[in-house]
Amino acid sequence: MSSKGGTALSRRNYRLASDTDKPKAAGIVNEKLLSDYLHHVFPASSKQGPASAANRKTLTFQDLGAHLEKLLSEDNVSEDSRDQVEGCLGPSTVVLDHSSGFEGLLFVDDDLLGVIGHSNFSSIRATTCVYKGKWAYEVLVSSQGLMQIGWCTLNCRFNQEEGVGDTPDSYAYDGNRVRKWNVTTTNYGKSWAAGDIVSCLIDLDEGTITFCLNGQSLGVAFSNIKTGPGVAYFPAISLSFKESVAFNFGSRPHRYPVEGYLPLQSPPTTDLIKANRLLGYLKTVLSTSLDTQEEKLVERESGAWQIEGEPTILVTLAHIFNHFAPLMCKVYLVEDVLMNFLLSILEGGGSVEEHPLIQQLLDLFWLLMEEHEVSECLKQLMMSLLRAYRFSPIIPDLGFQIHYLRLTTAILRHEKSRKYLLSNVLFDVLRSVVFFYIKTPLRVKEAGLDELIPTTWWPTRFDKEGKDERDTREETAEERLRRRAYERGCHRLKKRIEVVEELQVQILRLMLNNKDKGVGEASRYIFLNKFRKFLQENASNRGNPTVLCPPEYMVCFIHRLITAIRSYWDEGKRRSPGSISSEDAYVPPQLFYNGKVDYFDLQRLGGLLSHLKKTLKDDLAAKANIIIDPAEIQASSMDDLDEDEETGAAQRPSGSVAMGGALARPSWLSSPTLGRANRFLSTAAVSLMTPRRPLAPPEKVKVRTLAVEQRTEEDIEGSHGNDGLLLGRPSEEPDQPITEKSLLEILDGVVMMYNLSVHQQLGKMVVVSDDVHEYAVALKDTEEKIARCPSRRLDILEELQKSQKVFAEKLNHLSRRLAWINATIYSKEKMLDVYWLLRVCIRTIEHSDSTGSLFAFMPEFYLNVAMNSYSALKNYFSPSNCMEELPGYEETLTQLAAILAKHFADPRIIGTDIKDSLMQALASYVCYPQSLRAVERIPEEQRMAMMKNLLAPYEQRPWAQTNWILVRLWRGCGYGYRYTRLPHLLKTKPEDVNLPSLQKPCPSLLLQRHMAELLSQDKDMAASFLNSVLNQLNWAFSEFIGMIQEIQQAAERPERNFVDTRQLKVCATCFDLSVSLLRVLEMTITLVPEIFLDWTRPSAELLLRRLAQLLNQVLNRVTAERNLFDRVVNLRLPGLESVDHYPILVAVTGILVRILVDSDKQGISRASSVLLSDPCFQLRSIQYLLGEGDAGDAGATSADQKHFSLHTYTDYISAEEEQKVEQMLTFLTEESKQAAASTAPTSEDDLCPICYAHSISAVFKPCSHKSCKACINQHLMNNKDCFFCKATITGVDDYTKPASS
Repeated sequence: MSSKGGTALSRRNYRLASDTDKPKAAGIVNEKLLSDYLHHVFPASSKQGPASAANRKTLTFQDLGAHLEKLLSEDNVSEDSRDQVEGCLGPSTVVLDHSSGFEGLLFVDDDLLGVIGHSNFSSIRATTCVYKGKWAYEVLVSSQGLMQIGWCTLNCRFNQEEGVGDTPDSYAYDGNRVRKWNVTTTNYGKSWAAGDIVSCLIDLDEGTITFCLNGQSLGVAFSNIKTGPGVAYFPAISLSFKESVAFNFGSRPHRYPVEGYLPLQSPPTTDLIKANRLLGYLKTVLSTSLDTQEEKLVERESGAWQIEGEPTILVTLAHIFNHFAPLMCKVYLVEDVLMNFLLSILEGGGSVEEHPLIQQLLDLFWLLMEEHEVSECLKQLMMSLLRAYRFSPIIPDLGFQIHYLRLTTAILRHEKSRKYLLSNVLFDVLRSVVFFYIKTPLRVKEAGLDELIPTTWWPTRFDKEGKDERDTREETAEERLRRRAYERGCHRLKKRIEVVEELQVQILRLMLNNKDKGVGEASRYIFLNKFRKFLQENASNRGNPTVLCPPEYMVCFIHRLITAIRSYWDEGKRRSPGSISSEDAYVPPQLFYNGKVDYFDLQRLGGLLSHLKKTLKDDLAAKANIIIDPAEIQASSMDDLDEDEETGAAQRPSGSVAMGGALARPSWLSSPTLGRANRFLSTAAVSLMTPRRPLAPPEKVKVRTLAVEQRTEEDIEGSHGNDGLLLGRPSEEPDQPITEKSLLEILDGVVMMYNLSVHQQLGKMVVVSDDVHEYAVALKDTEEKIARCPSRRLDILEELQKSQKVFAEKLNHLSRRLAWINATIYSKEKMLDVYWLLRVCIRTIEHSDSTGSLFAFMPEFYLNVAMNSYSALKNYFSPSNCMEELPGYEETLTQLAAILAKHFADPRIIGTDIKDSLMQALASYVCYPQSLRAVERIPEEQRMAMMKNLLAPYEQRPWAQTNWILVRLWRGCGYGYRYTRLPHLLKTKPEDVNLPSLQKPCPSLLLQRHMAELLSQDKDMAASFLNSVLNQLNWAFSEFIGMIQEIQQAAERPERNFVDTRQLKVCATCFDLSVSLLRVLEMTITLVPEIFLDWTRPSAELLLRRLAQLLNQVLNRVTAERNLFDRVVNLRLPGLESVDHYPILVAVTGILVRILVDSDKQGISRASSVLLSDPCFQLRSIQYLLGEGDAGDAGATSADQKHFSLHTYTDYISAEEEQKVEQMLTFLTEESKQAAASTAPTSEDDLCPICYAHSISAVFKPCSHKSCKACINQHLMNNKDCFFCKATITGVDDYTKPASS
């Protein structure tokens, strides 16, 4: 019989046809055997009394219909059982009241059972109330935030602040804060987590309300509630923004029924009895076979049953299905009858393949049921499975999860069912990503982790900065035993989780099967198109909570997907040895520009796609042989205009809220399975219901690409002479097969997923290990205090022991939870997945980079993922798994270093955000010795190019980051610059010891050498670089001084105004910038002193004068007695911790020592003459450095505060460095005396009219105005107009005053 039998004939015709064939069939099965068989399958009910075989009526197929009707009609309950139960008012189908019973903004699912809060605190109640008896309903908690669930009466009035439990006649349980609410609140129950089920029970005879969590009673919450005439209670909930739940009032079986309590919606009793009876008949057919030779019935094992061409059995089954099929479209029956039956088949254990009966049954469904019935039945079955999987409690062997995943696998092994589900259900109606998620237990005890990990352990040794010291040699024997026992427990847990992960990968492998072409196209191509759509929703609906897939699901999904892709990739490699292995996987650059893969509106490195197609169309034609139709460019630019309008609408709140009909997608937060949050409920009178335009209409086909749904296998894989996805191979790309092209697109999607939300989730889960660390430090501290506590102070000892107990309990709990998180999120295997993704991105970027200008087409997220995955490996996985052990780690570091060094100033990249990210990544890369050595290992020309980009002038570009990079290369070499943290901050604990800025100094002499070469060879570059550094220093320090004046004024006001924290932050940043710019100047002067001191270079004298001027300005401001700087430093305001005398004065001293002590004789005399000729120079500032302030003030200051002196920082400044400062002070004292004696007073007329500090020494051409050389030279570096008349200056001549006549 064809597999489409069920659809070819209607059921009635099918049965009649079988009746006319009857005489022919009788030759095979005689009448007596047939009658025995039918009586065996459909025995008369016990009511009619046992009929002996001799006197019962002969049954034939003609009579079977009536016989079956009669058997089934016996079970009909006379009237709807609901009406017999008193105490309940309202419609028989209980749903949420979306017409009048709500307050606030809410999304409600199509089935009116799931709800998502969309405002501060929204409330909604059900359509049915109870006034007598004992009633229950269940709530499936999808998010663990702030919600109040319970009962309320009709006269309860809620608002955005008060919800269920906040008014007199409403009662609620809140598992987020672990409290119960009825106007007042007290502690009650346990904390809930996403995936828990809360049962709400009301007993109106006794007047009590009780709540259960996952079937365990939390005890009576409220007693003596108001009852009597006119009082009826509705189920109700209040939830805050983005929180979500789904209700089960009885439309499906309760997961945890409580004896004596009825569901609000009565179960379909008649249908249930019918369905169970029909299932019994079906089981009998499966376990009975006809022996026509012996003419007898034979019992057999039903597990081995197969559909064979035995007409008798098929016609019997057709009769059963005639009644059974319509029942299998009802949710309650699918969950209660069919799902439990299928689960029982798999209960025997063994692999899913060992149970072929499920495949046979699904064949039977497709054969004997109408197509719409099979599809509805499969949809409901998958929904029930998904719900059961997600809302099952975690037990140590994950038994429930494994049970449901096995059945899911068995169903998806059936080709026709799999393709139907993939095409219509898994991504459209269900949120099947849930199947790949393993939830983390919040309540460790219930999850049975106590038994699985009986011994807990946590790090107990910390260095002075609070980092773990992982030196196992110092462990005591007891610690070692505990650690090993804990590791064994973690290993046991990991093995159990791996069983679930293995099943999840099997499910994905079934979805990615590309050989099942029996009916329609292969599963993989259906999956591919759905997966792309899933990514599009998550990429473009950033503001809409109902469509986004929660990041914790994404993390699990990405790992299973990587495992499945790699296994298929390597299978392909075994079939065609010429292709590359998954170890060397990458995404070829053609995908980014040939239009075969839709990247939605994601940003490309070179800007908008339409712009790139216009500007690079010639390159596309020449390099990739892709011709772009001019009409398409025109259309795509119009398209971009449209998209801009739409995204504008989407970003307005109205767009994100008023989904209207455009959102026919599964909602992620509310009901666990179905959930098109189409109904938007609002009590606010806002015109939210009419969006200007529906959000991102799915029908719109991009002009430049095929719509995702329209692509066939040939479009993706290609065929003879067609490259499919890889159309337009550039000549730089090797002509060798990579793998199946569909896998490349999925791999591209995996990289995109990592960028969308996986990375931030990996960062979020690190919190647990941080908590363990903090509690461990606190516990160790408490134990040390107990050891030191004097024996007479028993009160203190008691308090300390209480604290010790609390910390130890918390650590026991957290260390078990951490074991779970390490197994599911941070295991070695997961680390290898992320490392593989990093290498995929690196290879993809390298291949794309080789295409020259076409690199601009690459989506930005590849660079982001390369940087983020490296940072995840380094910061999130590192405590439990060592990064150095990864295969090819050194080489990967070097490749990534080369990418950062090359692209941070790549003109092909135009996005400012991605440029900033590259710069920051490079900046943190040079803070760590290992990655810095990787930068030193890249080829020399790339290193030189990087240094050249770092030394570009600091105008028109974000210079602070590049300046920080140069400072890091110098730190450890400068004067008194070997510190990790500033001296005055050593006593405080840093917020995060892993910050790049808190790493030990690791200078790079190699890169310093490159910098020296570049600056000494290219005089123009050196001059413009230093000029810009001096300009920025002038700006940063002036800003800093301006701000501390404001802060000082605010602090001195009698009303004690609080200074804005943002202002403090900006002030501290300006100070840090000033210090780091001074350090770059010190580095330049040390490496290439001739830039300032070799006056044959055109701008050397000018640069030296400007430097002297700035140094004097800084010294005077910071060293003046009782000055502004002192006062602000002494305030010690939070946010200004880094502002102190030491960092800035030591940086200035470093520069002065270099030019006045460590130079040659000529250099020293030039430097000293320039410094002393600056009108701002004060010898007192230099004396201040050594604590030798003016003698007259000494008495006053000592009482006031300790005086600054370099002598006090012996740990930071060497004796040799101190000696050089003393030498410099002696030299300057002598020089200033001589200078004072030799300078003749100058008349005011001869002073420069710009600075009034130097004599006039230059005359401008052609206008003949005059100034000193310093002023005009500085002016000409940035501007060519005369100070006075704005004429363009063509030249400058020396001016000497003519002798007076």
